[in-house]
Amino acid sequence: MVKGNPLKRIFLFYFHGFKSMTVGKRLWTIIIIKLFIMFAILKIFFFKDFLDNRFSTDEEKADYVIEQLTNPNNINND
Repeated sequence: MVKGNPLKRIFLFYFHGFKSMTVGKRLWTIIIIKLFIMFAILKIFFFKDFLDNRFSTDEEKADYVIEQLTNPNNINND
């Protein structure tokens, strides 16, 4: 068993694994593109900032979040 820094061993394990991939490189490229589309592009167009649209100050936003977390039966379908 090789001894040494565990973080370095983990890094080298993944580094050598990804370096020797053939089909895997293309799959990881597709995965990264899909994640970018899901989190960057879809967020911009479909998921508006709910709190910024409804409240003007940070205190109002915090009060609303606390209210929603502490009262789970309070369903607000706005």
